[in-house]
Amino acid sequence: MKILFDTSVLVAAIVADHPSYPEALPWLQRVQAEAIEGFVSTHTLAELYAILTRLPRSPRINPALAQRLLEENLNKFYKVVLTPEDYQATIARMVSLNLPGGGIYDALIAQSAIKANVDILLTLNANDFTRLGEDVAQLVQLPMKLQP
Repeated sequence: MKILFDTSVLVAAIVADHPSYPEALPWLQRVQAEAIEGFVSTHTLAELYAILTRLPRSPRINPALAQRLLEENLNKFYKVVLTPEDYQATIARMVSLNLPGGGIYDALIAQSAIKANVDILLTLNANDFTRLGEDVAQLVQLPMKLQP
């Protein structure tokens, strides 16, 4: 099974005091155990770093620790790199759906899922993705709805 992880699930799986940690962690562990194939958009790598280093917690996750968390937790993931053509297709999707603004970032993650031909786009924010078209909506699943 091929699963692309949205940033929301990765944050929840890495931060032990996150409310969705119990649902998200088993998915990350299955990738690490090579029981499933995990995919992540390169955009998600940057977003995950940004979120981890800005979480309102004490002590804060400093940049070096955030880098280590990414390296240790995502070392078994396939990284999906988008081309300029993928960006153009993502923008065209947004235009065809008349969606403005920051939803483009979710659409880039969705484009990565399509490009990698995954079975599931795993997210805690289903509505961010289901609005991006039926081809994306059919991939969307919440971690608590599946038994890893």
